[in-house]
Amino acid sequence: MKLNDILQWIGAVGVIGGHVLNAVGPAAYPFNIMAFFAGTLFFMAWSVRQMNRPQTLVNTVALAIGLTGLYKAFL
Repeated sequence: MKLNDILQWIGAVGVIGGHVLNAVGPAAYPFNIMAFFAGTLFFMAWSVRQMNRPQTLVNTVALAIGLTGLYKAFL
């Protein structure tokens, strides 16, 4: 398996994990945000490697939102 495939699969697991934790409800907070953030980091690495600008922009915005949520959760 190539590095780009690994990055995408780990990213997918993280994002799916975030959705699963969202379905659990408020008891999963802030772990849902942490899972989304981790998955998005891997997708960001993939999009940069692929020079996929639209996906890099989506990931940048998602990471900024995630950082805001993590800041709020731990402050």
